[in-house]
Amino acid sequence: MEHLYLLLFISFVTLSLFILFYKHWSDYSTPNLPPGRPGLPIVGETLQFLSTGWKGHPEKFIFDRMLRYSSNVFKTHILGRPFAVFCGPAGNKFLFSNENKLVTSWWPDAVNEVFPSSTQTSSQEESKKMRKLLPQFLKPQALESYIGIMDTIAQRHFASGWENKDEVVVYPLVKRYTFWIACRIFISVEDPNHVSQFADPFNLLASGLISLPVNFPGTPFNKAIKASNFIRKELLKIIKQRKVDLTEGKASPTQDILSHMLLTSDENGQFMNELDIADKILGLLVGGHDTASSACTFIVKYLAELPHIYEGVYREQVEIAKSKAPGELLNWDDIQKMRYSWNVACEVMRLAPPLQGAFREAITDFIFNGFSIPKGWKLYWSANSTHKNPEYFPEPEKLDPARFEGNGPAPYTFVPFGGGPRMCPGKEYARLEILVFMHNLVKRFKWEKIHPDEKIVVDPMPIPAKGLPVRLYPHKA
Repeated sequence: MEHLYLLLFISFVTLSLFILFYKHWSDYSTPNLPPGRPGLPIVGETLQFLSTGWKGHPEKFIFDRMLRYSSNVFKTHILGRPFAVFCGPAGNKFLFSNENKLVTSWWPDAVNEVFPSSTQTSSQEESKKMRKLLPQFLKPQALESYIGIMDTIAQRHFASGWENKDEVVVYPLVKRYTFWIACRIFISVEDPNHVSQFADPFNLLASGLISLPVNFPGTPFNKAIKASNFIRKELLKIIKQRKVDLTEGKASPTQDILSHMLLTSDENGQFMNELDIADKILGLLVGGHDTASSACTFIVKYLAELPHIYEGVYREQVEIAKSKAPGELLNWDDIQKMRYSWNVACEVMRLAPPLQGAFREAITDFIFNGFSIPKGWKLYWSANSTHKNPEYFPEPEKLDPARFEGNGPAPYTFVPFGGGPRMCPGKEYARLEILVFMHNLVKRFKWEKIHPDEKIVVDPMPIPAKGLPVRLYPHKA
């Protein structure tokens, strides 16, 4: 009898492995697929894809395969799925221009577990709803009103976190700044103690999103799910109180996105329920600060390494500061004068794009560059396929703000915010908070890196391994 059980167990394992291998290879049975290799069953090339980022060189995975297979598109198997990786400006343009025609946004299943939707719709559907909702809060008139708010928060941030200190660790401080702004502008929460209640859970959520989706107690993924639930409960308290304040006239219908969500119905006259609003605010708070935090951190890094670039930014910002009356906040005209500073920020985002790329899914069979892309395949575009490519940016490792003078880079080569119809709706919002940060930083300090050779880790955003500690040298009054 024991032999029979052993034989049944071996047969079960063998059959399971056969099914896995068959499923893995059947994904690649469509004729005329792009060149490439699927790697090992289940795992595919996921470890190679992730490890190049952990080592600080995410472009290596892309460029190795562009060289070996095709400079336009190649196939691989990552995150448990067959993928076509689109490269170069032609690939970027194709994906951005065919959103909801041939392709749609896609996220790994783990994202839906950390961000469960109260309406039982997918992350893709929720993303579409948000893109319809955001323009009203990101139009020029609204953005103009945010500048003074951002400047006020920046001044308070530098006074509490940077001034009267010899050394600081930049990355966690910058995250505090961008998160504070997001809380104030999206939900009118600006008390530092209230903001800090959210900050730690948000950090757990962000780190768990990019971890292995293993939901056991103590794992980063499990902590992210718990953090998501905690934040959602706290947001529900704020939402319930806002409804009362709106009824009693203590809150304005136009003060922030939260009020708008509570008071605006859809085309069927239906209002969003409280849980649905909490879901959307949660997504906004994550998206509204993480990428800008990475960009600001790397601006600090490169300005420390390149004194001549720092001097150019310093001269521009001091000229603006001198034009202001005591206590006068930055305004729209001041932001428009920060041309050199924004060129520097763009060049930093070219070298260290906060968004390394993004996922899509083929919603129908189509042909790209002569190759067949089957319906259901996952797609990936990489910012580094153009950002680090000498064909589009000569001497790609050199920081040169002059690349953004005049007409700037060729279309679809500089894509930290996507491009075309898929341009990130928050691009101008990010520009404002980055420039306000640069202004308040350089008019106060020069600085130097404490660890000159600090390693960069990309997981999935680029982050200095030690958080970028710097030594501060305040400007003399």
